Amino acid sequence: MKIAGATVNQVPMDWDNNTRNIIDAIEEARHQQVAILCLPELSVTGYGCEDLFLSDWLAEKAWEEVLRIRAHCAGITVSVGLPVRIAGITYNGACVISDGKIVGVTFKQNLARDGVHYEPRWFDAWPAHKVVTLERGDESIPAGDLIYDVAGIKMGFEICEDGWRKDLRPGYRLRDRGVDLILNPSASHFAMGKSTVRERDVVQEGSSLFACAYLFTNLLGNEAGRMIYDGDIILAQHGRLLAVNKRFSFQRFNILACDVNFRQPEASEVIPSADTKDRNEELARAVALALFDYARKSRANGFVLSLSGGADSSVCAVFVAEMVKRGRAELGPDTFAQRLGLGAVDASWQQTVGRLLTCAYQGTRNSSTNTFDAARLLAESLGAVFHSWTIDDTVVAYTQKIEEAIGRTLTWEQDDITLQNVQARTRSPIIWMLANIHRAVLLTTSNRSEGDVGYATMDGDTSGSLAPIAGLSKVFVLQWLRWAQDTLGHDGLQAVNNLQPTAELRPPERYQTDEADLMPYSILAEIERWAIQERKSPVEVYHRLQHTGEPAQVKAWITKFFRLWSINQWKRERIAPAFHLDDINVDPRTWCRFPILSSGFARELHELEHA
Repeated sequence: MKIAGATVNQVPMDWDNNTRNIIDAIEEARHQQVAILCLPELSVTGYGCEDLFLSDWLAEKAWEEVLRIRAHCAGITVSVGLPVRIAGITYNGACVISDGKIVGVTFKQNLARDGVHYEPRWFDAWPAHKVVTLERGDESIPAGDLIYDVAGIKMGFEICEDGWRKDLRPGYRLRDRGVDLILNPSASHFAMGKSTVRERDVVQEGSSLFACAYLFTNLLGNEAGRMIYDGDIILAQHGRLLAVNKRFSFQRFNILACDVNFRQPEASEVIPSADTKDRNEELARAVALALFDYARKSRANGFVLSLSGGADSSVCAVFVAEMVKRGRAELGPDTFAQRLGLGAVDASWQQTVGRLLTCAYQGTRNSSTNTFDAARLLAESLGAVFHSWTIDDTVVAYTQKIEEAIGRTLTWEQDDITLQNVQARTRSPIIWMLANIHRAVLLTTSNRSEGDVGYATMDGDTSGSLAPIAGLSKVFVLQWLRWAQDTLGHDGLQAVNNLQPTAELRPPERYQTDEADLMPYSILAEIERWAIQERKSPVEVYHRLQHTGEPAQVKAWITKFFRLWSINQWKRERIAPAFHLDDINVDPRTWCRFPILSSGFARELHELEHA
């Protein structure tokens, strides 16, 4: 039997887009003579509808779309995902349509509730074994914990989180009921390296444990702003990988179909994985697709960036260029331009970058020719529009006004942070003007390490409407830029990669580097790992890091981290929307919540001092 998964690039509540993608995927599957087709979790509405899942009208509208979809299901069995409201409670369902008839709806039994997921806010988990009847118009439809018979093949579901819950997996009960095929429609967010775990622990292990064929189908693209979906489609049988989709497609939908021998599974051909698992490459592909979707779904005319010549702004510029290069390569220059509303088609990818990315170097008397040259050379190599100006006159005007008000002169000895911040904040209004003029998305360049310790000027370098690298540590950013220069051929990064990270906000004679202000970025990343990801106390962090240096120095680094983390929560609350890219992020709206006001780990740091 030929079975298939279809990944679709959806938008919350965009009924026309979502249903068109689903119908087109079904038509392609029918053309390929597919018998069973699995579409992703909540593919009708989009996964990111947030509190709208608590609305009656959303579920009602989704059902109307299902009725439109079933008219295209002659001669094929299709699963589509949607929310279903029963007695004022929302459930996450997979609706099965077979040869134009709705034969049942299976509900999700385990809800994702950690990391970036808050499903219990909107959905209730469905109890195992329970089956009810849905009355829809003149139809009575079974719903709940179901299995289906498709031409003699018994089929059941694990819906996304169901497959990650080890001993709680519905697959064990499905195995006992003799299923031949388990479908897993998912909205499984991207994180670097996650696809390998998904492939091994959910799909291959599931197919082995439950002695069946197992098909996983994920959503595709930047659906709602923060989460990225890789469009993974994975098929295994009895522990053997049969097929894997190419992820991060710029297409509206993708189909992966495979003939499966249910009677003699050992004879099934094993198809090696067609996709790369290199973290640097998958990050490039993920952010390129995310920026493409963000631009077109927000209807923006590209991006504006304050390009300082440093690593963070440079990596943002390169990501935009990679979006253009990869999108044009897959879709073709004509379709790529059409999808972004560019009108005329460019002969080269650099010309397209010039229409989508505008950069500005905003210098002060504290800026160096090294950073200016690095910014200019990078912008030229990418084809971006490049402006440069100085902001000293405005900084002086602000400084003189406050000096008159307080009756004294500001000095670096007494007013260090104030004199640094005024420069960063002065850059904000003019770069916003450039974004407004172009009707473009203003990219802010804060990284996760800066978010940890508040090493950023609020309403200054944090200004922007999208923070594409706020989920990446500085250590990863620095090594990715070297990889991009060597592997992707971005020779314009050479000057950037030769610079030591610095804010350039103090006078040259007061030599400033990020690591001198903070601590070595490698140490900061290790403290973050244990303190934030593993949720360890200061003393516990010290026990894991005491080998990295002299005890007094290690304690000082850990103390600094916890104190800066505590007092800067208010900054993290105001980070622009950020992509989730790694195992963790510090955006309190998606992953890590912390009180704005707290003790600042006072007793815990006292215990560290005496450890």
